[in-house]
Amino acid sequence: MNKERLIFAPTTKQYTRASLTRASLSPDPLLQFHKWYSEAVAFPEPIPESCTFATAQLPSGRVSARVVLFKELDSRGFIVYSNWATSKKNRDVRSNPHAAMTFFWKGLERQVRVEGRTEFITHEESLTYFRTRPRESRIGAWASPQSQAVGDGSREALLALVSEQTAKFDGVEDIPLPEGWGGLRIVPDEIEFWQGGEFRIHDRFSYTRENEGAQWEIRRLAP
Repeated sequence: MNKERLIFAPTTKQYTRASLTRASLSPDPLLQFHKWYSEAVAFPEPIPESCTFATAQLPSGRVSARVVLFKELDSRGFIVYSNWATSKKNRDVRSNPHAAMTFFWKGLERQVRVEGRTEFITHEESLTYFRTRPRESRIGAWASPQSQAVGDGSREALLALVSEQTAKFDGVEDIPLPEGWGGLRIVPDEIEFWQGGEFRIHDRFSYTRENEGAQWEIRRLAP
């Protein structure tokens, strides 16, 4: 690639699948999300639980984002599971509890944005989920020092870590929860629902609240 500026022509696609109105929204954004998520699963979207999870480290303010798999929605917020001992996102949330998630369901022409504060769920809650994972995935959690450099950089070195842990847990049915591995909940203070509209006149509605327990305010936003 040369050093000349590259300009990508805008797509000619028009978003015509649906519209979104204030009257059609639930007063509770978690219920509205559940409705949209269920429709994404039924559509079906290829991986409806995939979302971009963004964090920022302080004091530098450096932002980091990655695609993760959303796993649980409870009465307080959105839960993802990961390694919180060695990963970059762990360093971020330890210094700055604010985070954001974005879901994009291409087939339905929908996007959901979530912003809020993070909190770790209990060891017992994390263990309950951990036990639902396939055995190989539980061993993988032990084998992966997430985000850290691996040996000589080869895949063989990575697989050697897996083999080591597989041997360690040979014959062990109830593989314990690794220290530092578990769930993180985003308790939202803003959730936005976006429905694509023709000629980029999209429908956007934002739910905001001052603090957890406060009433949600719903506003239409310009696209």
